[in-house]
Amino acid sequence: MCGIAGIFDTRGGYIPDLRASLEVMNDLQQHRGPDGRRTWVDPASTIGFAHMRLSIIDIDGGTQPMCDESGSWITYNGEVYNYLELREELGRDSFRTASDTEVILAAYRKWGTDCVQHLRGMFAFALWDGRRRQLFCARDRFGIKPFYYTQVGDRFYFASEAKALLPFVDRIDTDRDALKEYLAFQFCLGERTLFKDIRQLQPGHWLQISNGTVSTRRYWEVYYDLDFTHTAAYFEEQLRAVAEDSVRLHIRSDVPIGSYVSGGIDSSVVASMAKKHHPDDLIGFTGRFDEGPEYDESMYAAAVGREAGFDLKTLTIQPSDFVDNIRKVIFHLDYPTAGPGSFPQYMISQFAAKDRKVVLGGQGGDEVFGGYTRYLIAYFEQCIKSAIDGTMRSGNFVVTYESIIPNLTALRQYKPLLQEFWRDGLFGPMDLRYFRLVNRAPSLSDEINWHALGDYSPLETFREIFNGENVRKESYFDLMTHFDFKTLLPALLQVEDRVSMAHGLESRVPLLDHPLVELAATIPADIKFQNGQLKHVMKTAFKRYIPDVVLARTDKMGFPTPITEFTRHQARAFIRDVFSTPKALSRETVNNSIVLDRLDAEPRFGRKIWGLLSLELWQQEFHDREAHYKQMVKATPEPTYES
Repeated sequence: MCGIAGIFDTRGGYIPDLRASLEVMNDLQQHRGPDGRRTWVDPASTIGFAHMRLSIIDIDGGTQPMCDESGSWITYNGEVYNYLELREELGRDSFRTASDTEVILAAYRKWGTDCVQHLRGMFAFALWDGRRRQLFCARDRFGIKPFYYTQVGDRFYFASEAKALLPFVDRIDTDRDALKEYLAFQFCLGERTLFKDIRQLQPGHWLQISNGTVSTRRYWEVYYDLDFTHTAAYFEEQLRAVAEDSVRLHIRSDVPIGSYVSGGIDSSVVASMAKKHHPDDLIGFTGRFDEGPEYDESMYAAAVGREAGFDLKTLTIQPSDFVDNIRKVIFHLDYPTAGPGSFPQYMISQFAAKDRKVVLGGQGGDEVFGGYTRYLIAYFEQCIKSAIDGTMRSGNFVVTYESIIPNLTALRQYKPLLQEFWRDGLFGPMDLRYFRLVNRAPSLSDEINWHALGDYSPLETFREIFNGENVRKESYFDLMTHFDFKTLLPALLQVEDRVSMAHGLESRVPLLDHPLVELAATIPADIKFQNGQLKHVMKTAFKRYIPDVVLARTDKMGFPTPITEFTRHQARAFIRDVFSTPKALSRETVNNSIVLDRLDAEPRFGRKIWGLLSLELWQQEFHDREAHYKQMVKATPEPTYES
């Protein structure tokens, strides 16, 4: 787990001050690697790599950038969990180190660009093929590890974090199409970021630069080829076996590990399985707020710890923590994404980093197995429509309204959302109805100057993703979870990576192991979502790992954060100050005077203020301080040492 960066002249030209520029990139990512800092520059100064290291595997021998005897160099971030098996396959006696980094180099020598098909884990890397004089970059299947890039003339820049590219872009500006997507979903779609000239290599893709040409290619996709020949019991048995294998690989480490424990299904399964395979020194970490019982799930986390037999450390997060750290959160995120959970996750990561360098988490379970309450809302409407049309009991894709009704108690906190969802009517095409359910833009009609953002409509991009060719159109459940898997999950993984790496902590997500995800994609919706019960197959498959008190929950909310309470009370002055600066009140796209007037109108668990506060803090940190970032290259002298 590290920070990577590099610069390449795509035409093979000489890059002056190359090493100094690489040092600037390391400076901006130094939090990602407190255990080592190095750069490498090609003798012709046409390409160079930078690396900040967090030592987890082969602590002494895994220094990067690393080279092999063929003249290839690599800078790599992540963990390849099957590296021991690959060493055997590639010839264990040929390796100089015990690191997974060297395994990637060897895999590339043997399989070329197809090496990524053999890697099981989380990774982002750049590999310079010295013989062919070409650059090969790749990102893991789910986007667990980040890879950002920009091109300025013939210069190609890449890094683990977008902020490391800011000194080199012509201008720090907002991508207005991406901003429209953020306002609709609180994340960007596809390769876009909120920075106009910075893109991200999409999950499951590789990028190659050869003879001055930059090309990208998808190497992995999840296909919902549903298996109607097997029973629920069969799938449960297969899921247990694959998940056990995933956890077994994910606990490989040369340092002690811990586990996040939220009190929900996903983290309970991961932590309990990890304890089974790693019985000696596993520690659990959880957090809570004092603002009310709805913000405190620590009693469920404690039940997991007691039943699995590991120690649990609990952090009580204070309002002062919000005021003191929210700017740091936005800085580390690079640009706003997802919901307010990034703040408590940042605090818990800081807390866990005092005792561990590696933690496991349950990220991915909601998108893979269907854990979001909004699925119930959309599916309930579809059940009513099917009942009226007389198509309820046709096919393998429909949950009946009789069976879904007992589970609707989970919607108790979502009455305002239901009212808004049905305000403009019912039914309609499935894609448009789900867009209506997740689109937050209508609530911002007054706060945003929409005319300044242009004509682009996120709906069209949404529909392309939602109606992907890899999903059966009959299965509403798979269509919804697939969209979230492709869009929301990468946003949540961005948060997962940044808030952990802000503290030099490696976060691993065993539920995002591609054999497990590929298996889950074959399970029919009427097994995954039986009787309208969210995560039904996960609950039945992993029941032995989940305490009864957690299994019976219908109120899991995903680390609820008391932003409304903070806004009205403890952090009110701070938040008003953020929106009241002269620059904040003169933004071209956001009318922050209206935001100020409506601070007290935010409903409980609302996310409007969070989204707008994050956006304003982002503009203050990066746009208003553009001169600071642009000056960094000019202010850094060329190093006189070799590294």
